[in-house]
Amino acid sequence: MDTGNKNILAVNGGSSSIKFSLYGTIGRAEKNTPSVPLSNDGPSAAGPVGRPAGEPLVKWLWGKIERIGLGDTALTYTDNRNKRQGHEPVQASDLSGAGAFLLDWIGRQEGASPLAAAGHRVVHGLQHTQASLIDDPLLAELQRISAYDPDHLPGEIELIRLMRSHDPELPQVACFDTAFHSTMPRLAKLLPIPRRYEREGLQRYGFHGLSYAYIVEELNRIASGADGMRAGGGSVIIAHLGNGASLAAIKDGVSVDTTMGFTPAGGIVMGTRPGDLDPGVAWWLLDKEKFDAAQFDRFINHECGLLGVSETTSDMQDLLARESSDIRAAEAVGLFCYQVKKTIGAFSAVLGGLDTLVFTGGIGEKAAMIRSRVCAGLGYLGIELDQRANSENALYISPADARVGVYVLPTDEEWMIARTVSQLLGI
Repeated sequence: MDTGNKNILAVNGGSSSIKFSLYGTIGRAEKNTPSVPLSNDGPSAAGPVGRPAGEPLVKWLWGKIERIGLGDTALTYTDNRNKRQGHEPVQASDLSGAGAFLLDWIGRQEGASPLAAAGHRVVHGLQHTQASLIDDPLLAELQRISAYDPDHLPGEIELIRLMRSHDPELPQVACFDTAFHSTMPRLAKLLPIPRRYEREGLQRYGFHGLSYAYIVEELNRIASGADGMRAGGGSVIIAHLGNGASLAAIKDGVSVDTTMGFTPAGGIVMGTRPGDLDPGVAWWLLDKEKFDAAQFDRFINHECGLLGVSETTSDMQDLLARESSDIRAAEAVGLFCYQVKKTIGAFSAVLGGLDTLVFTGGIGEKAAMIRSRVCAGLGYLGIELDQRANSENALYISPADARVGVYVLPTDEEWMIARTVSQLLGI
């Protein structure tokens, strides 16, 4: 019997990959029934601390296409509703071909059609303060600013256009990573360059906003729960640590500062990005290497960071395994921890103190050694770790009597996309 279920597709497209999740929206007849539990290979639809029974969004199909244009392109997926997991080769040489394959594949999965809407993670949104239904003017605006983030925006635009051609009537929503940080005070956004450039959109925007918004909601959920754990109070620092990494200072649930700036290349050192860089270094490189704009962009986004310092890899797990025998790996790890620690100190000053510290992202969630090194020496801020809980990647990793609560929370950007689409369109 048709209970009114519809599907929202959440899409996260990059230059060589497409991540996706399909969420069912439960019809009125089912809203008092428990959500379908998910298997252990992905974030739970219930979230890291459990969403209430009857949650109207249930993630049931998810996966990714990787190595697009690089050879051995493949789709991996989990279909929780039909209890299947799989791996399929994808015959596609570019993002458009991979996207077309994905849309055709989703259409052939039992229970996947019809789609009610699609939501896209859009990394850069300039002055947009909330998600927007994608129309011709918005698409033209995204095309105009695509050079601001050549690693993400062109691919995201391509997937939007592809889905339009596939189903012109399908509502599509842009969920901007920058929107969460629109609350930052003016001084946190202002760049110290001539004011005329501000009129052209040059300012600090911040990124990873969907992740930060999700973590703020999870802290609120913990606060309202009966599990006895302390929850995030007024002054919160969230460290989203992965191949792309940033930190945000949150006051009473809103962003007041963050490490990334005009583009996702700024801030702390990352897997292949340098983070903040002395402009004189950029000038020296341009003069010595004779880079054009495209070459410099590739250098900054793909050859620097942990990879550049270690000269071997951008993968933190590999670096930790090598650091005892390779000084380059040791220095890469040390630099990463140092910059995260330094930022926590700076953001504590911005916030006027600290109540809660959260680690999220691939490194933040899984690398106990990194969390331990970052927090070492921060006792003056009230940051202490329960080393056993930390080694087990527990949800709460500080002692019960610590002044600052330290959490490890898995993030789920795609759930935020689906929930935003559901609210915006009333699905």
